[in-house]
Amino acid sequence: MSTLRETGGDAILVAGGARAILLQIANPAVGAGVAAHSDFSARPLDRLHGTLMYCYAQAYGTDADRAAVARRVNTAHGPVSDAAGAASPAYSAFDPALQLWVAATLYDTAVQIHDLVFGPLPAPAADELYREYAALGTGLQMPAELWPETRSDFRAWFDAEVDRLDVTPDAARVAAQLLTLGQAPLWLRASLPVVRLVTAGLLPPRLREPFGFRWTPRQQRRFARMLRVVRVIWPAVPRGIRFLPVRYYLRRLRG
Repeated sequence: MSTLRETGGDAILVAGGARAILLQIANPAVGAGVAAHSDFSARPLDRLHGTLMYCYAQAYGTDADRAAVARRVNTAHGPVSDAAGAASPAYSAFDPALQLWVAATLYDTAVQIHDLVFGPLPAPAADELYREYAALGTGLQMPAELWPETRSDFRAWFDAEVDRLDVTPDAARVAAQLLTLGQAPLWLRASLPVVRLVTAGLLPPRLREPFGFRWTPRQQRRFARMLRVVRVIWPAVPRGIRFLPVRYYLRRLRG
C-alpha cells in the first residue's frame, strides 16, 4: 500500500480543512475567485464535500473514478474566472499556478495534522507521500514539473509563498462566512468554537490577526491540551472507523 493510501484517508486530517482554505484564499487570486463564486453561508459544506471527494478519488479510486471526479471539478471550475479589476487580480480556476497552491495547502495541512497526532513519518515514507500528493494538482491542469522536486524544495518554496500572502477584504469576508456559518444547521454551528481554535492553532502565526483570530496564552494552552487528548485517543480508534469517509465519498461519486 502506498503511503498516501495508508495515511491520506484518515478522518483526522479533515480537522485542518479550514486552515487549508484560509491559506488558499490568502492568495489574492484564489481569494477573489472563492469570494465571487462560493457561498459558505448558504452552502457551508459544498467545498468540503467537493474537496474530499476529489482527494479520495485520487488516492483510493480507480482510473474511472479519477476521470469522473476530474470532470466534476472542471465543470464546477468553468465559471470561476475573471479579468483583473481595480479591486482584485485576474483569476481562473484552471490556472496551473493556482492549482499548485491549492494542492500545496492540502499537502502541508495534512502533513502538519499527521505529525501532530501520530508523529513524523520516517524519511522514505515522507518522501513517497510528498511525491504522491502531486496527484492533487496533476489530476487537473497542473503540469508535474510545477510540483517542487523534493520536500526541502517544497518547504523553501512554500514558506516563501506564505510570506507573500495577503488577507484581502475578499479573503476576510470569506473567512468570516466560513467561521460563523450563520445559516448552517445547529449541530454544525455548535462545533465552530473548536474549529476556530484548531484553525488558529494551525495557521502560521502572522496570519492569525489578519483573519480575525486573537491568540492568547490561554488559547495556546487549550490547543495544547486538546492535542494531548487527541494523541492518546485517536490512534486507538479502529482504522475502519477512521477511514469511513473514504468509503462514503467513493460511494457518493459512483452513485
